[in-house]
Amino acid sequence: MHVLLNALDMQEKGFEVKVIFEGGTVKLIDEFSKPDNPFHSLYKRAKNAGLIDCVCKACAVKMESLNAAESESLPINGELSGHPSMARYIEEGYEILLF
Repeated sequence: MHVLLNALDMQEKGFEVKVIFEGGTVKLIDEFSKPDNPFHSLYKRAKNAGLIDCVCKACAVKMESLNAAESESLPINGELSGHPSMARYIEEGYEILLF
């Protein structure tokens, strides 16, 4: 949840922001997508703002969350042995923050 709050705040302040669902966070996609979840509106705001860059393919498969990510039409990335490459983001000028 904190990553979504901070991503929205940073975007509103002019930062270019990309959120990557990696590790255990991929399990939250199914929960956040449910309208009765307390964080649903926050998730939808971040999603609609284009802040969610991708979901880790390997983690989503392992945590049985790939269908949820695909149902939400979130980009799936597995360019580095099934995971998103953090080096690519650094090469593109991003600073990586972990939550």
